Amino acid sequence: MAAQNFLLHIHISTDIVRKMTLSSRPPSVDELKTMIKEKFKLDFDFSLSYQDPDFDGQLCSLLDIEELAQKVVLKVIRSETDASSVASDGTIILPHAITPDRTERWPDVFPVPTFSYEVELILGEGNVAYERTGKTLKLSRGQKHDILETLAAKMHSFKAYPNDKDVSMVTEALVTQDPCLTEPGSRTGWYGWKNSLKFKMGNYRTKLSRAGFHEVAVNSGKRSRNNPDKHASHTNIKRPKRAEVNFLPNFPRGEDPASLEQLRLQIVDQVQMNDRNLPLITKLMQTTFALRRKEVIGDELPVCEILDRWPTLKMESQICAEFHRITNMNLKNHFYAVLDQHAPRLQSLFRKKAARTGRVAEVLDQLFRNYDLQEQVDVHVRRAAVLRALPAYLHEDDSRFLKLWDVAQSDEPDIDDITVGLLLINTSSTDAKFFCPERIAVVLEGNVVIDCTTLADGFVMLFGLIYGLHLSYPKDLANTFDFIQKVLMGLDDGKLRPRVLSLKNDLLAVE
Repeated sequence: MAAQNFLLHIHISTDIVRKMTLSSRPPSVDELKTMIKEKFKLDFDFSLSYQDPDFDGQLCSLLDIEELAQKVVLKVIRSETDASSVASDGTIILPHAITPDRTERWPDVFPVPTFSYEVELILGEGNVAYERTGKTLKLSRGQKHDILETLAAKMHSFKAYPNDKDVSMVTEALVTQDPCLTEPGSRTGWYGWKNSLKFKMGNYRTKLSRAGFHEVAVNSGKRSRNNPDKHASHTNIKRPKRAEVNFLPNFPRGEDPASLEQLRLQIVDQVQMNDRNLPLITKLMQTTFALRRKEVIGDELPVCEILDRWPTLKMESQICAEFHRITNMNLKNHFYAVLDQHAPRLQSLFRKKAARTGRVAEVLDQLFRNYDLQEQVDVHVRRAAVLRALPAYLHEDDSRFLKLWDVAQSDEPDIDDITVGLLLINTSSTDAKFFCPERIAVVLEGNVVIDCTTLADGFVMLFGLIYGLHLSYPKDLANTFDFIQKVLMGLDDGKLRPRVLSLKNDLLAVE
């Protein structure tokens, strides 16, 4: 079968638009940028954005080459050293902070960085001697400091707070690449390196905190001799816990809270207009991302206040965009692709459970009886069936999370007690309507935030808001959201709850 070409429509500037055809997908975004530079002889640095069809053609940063469609419109965005752009009302919008601080996740295989010339020379000779005689290398204090400092900086480019498993991965990769650093008295050969690197990483964070790096500075000022009334240093630590890539970034260069507040007010004005400038809103939301995260993470403002200050977080496109800024992942595309991939296998597991005895089996049996009564089973009904059955299979009760509002029987829904949940809006109260309600409303702290058309859309928007507003998962559905985060979305921190791990094993088992 012949490979399909990639047709790119590239907007280089407001008056220069070129077409480019590729015979195959480039191996990386950087390689694509190099090809564009060479073909059109561009002599400036830039990033690439593409028009996302899921959000009515709004621009989305191209960070993963797999997101490149075979026929796509790309926009070249100059780096911050180039001229600023101007909004339709004459307001200058600075072009910096177009991309988040981090663009990569923690890798499956840690790339050991290049050390100083002196250290690399010594390691090269040491590896040769180790291969011949088995003699390990003894480093000076300065040489060991250089290795640990370089490793800490590389680790920080992925995570400010790597866990024990991450540190083990790094030190194992170090000793694998440079076996002359193996510790003869250690069972693993790198246990001492691991302890040293943990301390070095803590010292590295301290340096960054003093330099004003927000992600670690937010945890400074704990209890000490001069501040005996503050929290202990190991309590209330604010760090990424759900595989967030950009958790608490610094303000864009040249910006401060006052200047970003002015941009926030522009966003509020745009939302109130009948004819909203959606590209401008997206750009302003990108530039003010650090201010928003400060308010959510650092200041811990109430949810209602955050949503009042940032009304765009009630818009589907901006919920997805905010999730992308935090995780560097396309929320809807990834969620639906993986859910649809595993739906047949999940339905099979759920039906097997329903055929047994017990409370869980009874709940699942009733759900699938209603599912089988559906006159038309499309992709939306299949997704809804899986998402409705998932909590029951994981031994969880969704009655306080999912509520049904029969508009024919009551004028107002009873949602005051819903902290995080979904409201299913129907004109009848039959159980079958749980799969295809007329509308789905996302509810936070007793208030409707956004309306959706399908149950799956409601789950997606709620999941995005949980990340955007740094909310806790519903206590009654901890396993369900753990499965969505770590199995469906792949935002895994290496730890799975027992029931979630069991379901994942059954899901991936080869029959």
